[in-house]
Amino acid sequence: MKFLIVLFASFAMFSPLFLAGIRTYTGRKAKRALGTNIACFFACLILASVLGIGGSAAAAETAATAAASAGLAEGLKYVGAALAVGLSGIGGGIAVAAAASAALGAISENDKAFGKALIFVGLAEGVALYGLIVALLLLFA
Repeated sequence: MKFLIVLFASFAMFSPLFLAGIRTYTGRKAKRALGTNIACFFACLILASVLGIGGSAAAAETAATAAASAGLAEGLKYVGAALAVGLSGIGGGIAVAAAASAALGAISENDKAFGKALIFVGLAEGVALYGLIVALLLLFA
């Protein structure tokens, strides 16, 4: 059973890569690959939540309910930390992409705008650092 779960999880993670590879040959847009990636992410998240990341279903039946809920809480703590880092990294990447392109345009017109542009790009990168700090607080506090 565990072999099937690992097989499904690996298929769910790598299926968007296969679709992206097929896209290069067919010339289609990336909407299907992005949709598949999102669907596979939530499928893995639901699979991990149902099985209880801290232990197996047989161990939960034999152990006390407090120990089983602690295992699930421990697993969901790691899922929350991963979501904090991942989503803040995506948001920071989008912010840096917008701020850096605008900063390069401003610098090309006026060399004196370099300092201000660098500050705005640094502020956009701070979003990802905040996500990392929240994840560390979730894991170690």
